[in-house]
Amino acid sequence: MSDSDPVPGGRPGEVERATALTGELAGRGVHGVVLAYVDTAGIARVKTVPTAGLAAAAAWGVGMSPVFDTFLADDSIVTTDVLGSPDGDLRLYPDLDRLTVLAAQPGWAWAPVDRITQEGAPHPACGRTVLRRTVARAAERHGITFRAAVEIEWVVGRGDADGDAFVPAVSGPAYGATRQIELSDCAADLLAALAAQGVDVEQFHPEYAPGQFEISVGALDPVAAADRSVLVRQTIRAVSRRHGLRVSFAPAVLGRGVGNGGHLHLSAWRGGTNLHAGGTGRYGMTAEAESFVAGILGRLPALTAMTAPSPASHLRLRPSQWAGVFTAWGRETREAALRIVTGTAGIRDRAANLEVKPVDLAANPYLALASAIAAGLDGLSSSAPLPEETTGDPARLDPTEAAARGVRRLPVTLAESVEAFRADGVLREALGPVLADAVIAVRLGEARSVEGLDDDGVAAAYRWAY
Repeated sequence: MSDSDPVPGGRPGEVERATALTGELAGRGVHGVVLAYVDTAGIARVKTVPTAGLAAAAAWGVGMSPVFDTFLADDSIVTTDVLGSPDGDLRLYPDLDRLTVLAAQPGWAWAPVDRITQEGAPHPACGRTVLRRTVARAAERHGITFRAAVEIEWVVGRGDADGDAFVPAVSGPAYGATRQIELSDCAADLLAALAAQGVDVEQFHPEYAPGQFEISVGALDPVAAADRSVLVRQTIRAVSRRHGLRVSFAPAVLGRGVGNGGHLHLSAWRGGTNLHAGGTGRYGMTAEAESFVAGILGRLPALTAMTAPSPASHLRLRPSQWAGVFTAWGRETREAALRIVTGTAGIRDRAANLEVKPVDLAANPYLALASAIAAGLDGLSSSAPLPEETTGDPARLDPTEAAARGVRRLPVTLAESVEAFRADGVLREALGPVLADAVIAVRLGEARSVEGLDDDGVAAAYRWAY
């Protein structure tokens, strides 16, 4: 759907589908449907309708104020020249192709939405629409499609902890069997719920930080991958709640230590062929794949306004913590911001991809993917050269050598990220003026909201927001 394509009045085809689905849902004991989207601050917001109201929602949408595009994570509101007032209304239209019965929330189904104006045009600040448009342009101009996935890291806390404190619900060392055993029942229920919802899980394991876990899921087209990221987090939270546990996807749960990431995995394809494998470039990349990687590498400072959008993100983005805080790339180099994943010999034509590491789950996944793809496509269009690979820890490079390689530290504050984004015409054009203004206003609003707080105070402010 382009910016100018109207929504057909009444959407008769969707009404027929929704009517049929209503009967199926009722037969499965579903009483309500969650209509979900992610705002500029990265918060998943919802409205719900009873199952009997799904057809009407598919036909005419459900009302929602456009003011949410300028909500901060603490629910305060900033304003722009276009957004942030109490005026106006949007319609939320459920994507029936993504409708999912929630295994961990009996009686409920879930669907992501497109946000449409009352006149039937896509809302210019709808991140899902922006991502769909970006992917469509890649297909039209370059004949390229994408496969994407979002890694999910989170911490599990005791539900009976005092106030807003975080007390890990499991003990034991990083990646240790103890954690898996202590969370065994909850973890088994989570895997069962995700399987019932059609989510193919590739890995699930304890991670580095206290109480931390990670799940990796199969790749889909970028819009579906972003939808899946939202759905998986909803499922993790619901399953954990049923076990008396509390979870946080915040970039930093404590003022010090390793935080939660949300790494993006991307691969570009043409005609069923993975451009990141089988080529004559480094590690099997084609020339187009190398330029795609170079495009993202060159715009990483500005990209952090979308991929690391919270003050808490910058507690996570510290050197020598595998967060990828330097403009560097390398094969299987976990300190580089861009990690080339070749995959195991024998499946590289399917498995090879690019991992973008300075990303966390405060990011709106639709904006993060759209921005990364736009940056990569700009590099591809200009045949941007990929510089020399960096191995080891970039923090250990001599400053002179780092400068010669073009290796520099990513922004250390949210305000610096915003300034880099302001100066980047490619990314602002990809989002469009309305959404770009909202991104700037929300990011600066978040920065102002934590002025005067130390690291522990910043972590506490966002600990349970995500």
